[in-house]
Amino acid sequence: MKLNRRKKNPFEDSSASSDIAFLLIIYFIVIAGFNVNKGFIMNLPARDSTRLILKDDLLRFELDASGRLLHKGEPLDVAFAEQEIRTAIGVHPNLAVVLTIDPAAPWQQVVSFVELAQKLEVESFSFSMKDRKASEQS
Repeated sequence: MKLNRRKKNPFEDSSASSDIAFLLIIYFIVIAGFNVNKGFIMNLPARDSTRLILKDDLLRFELDASGRLLHKGEPLDVAFAEQEIRTAIGVHPNLAVVLTIDPAAPWQQVVSFVELAQKLEVESFSFSMKDRKASEQS
């Protein structure tokens, strides 16, 4: 006795394959949303908050065009800057560190200083660019 076997039909229904493709696309989009971006996490003040900072609570640094760190006009290294910030935090709990950056300064120096401020848990940190015209005149 000979049994009739069913012939397997090729995959003809394209709606099922498009459904699977659509679900895979959704799956990968959702997974891509869980990538963690690494960068600087800085707490920004609220728009309507006002915070008074006394002159004594300001600690100013400057990065010149060559990437040298200056404090009160004198060049210093990062270790000395770290010690200066630690000492100032002990004396002034509401310390605000201000960094003025020359536009021609190497950005790695800027990033290194921001990392230092983050490491020392400076609560108020501000940086600004020097006026290009003023930096060209000096």
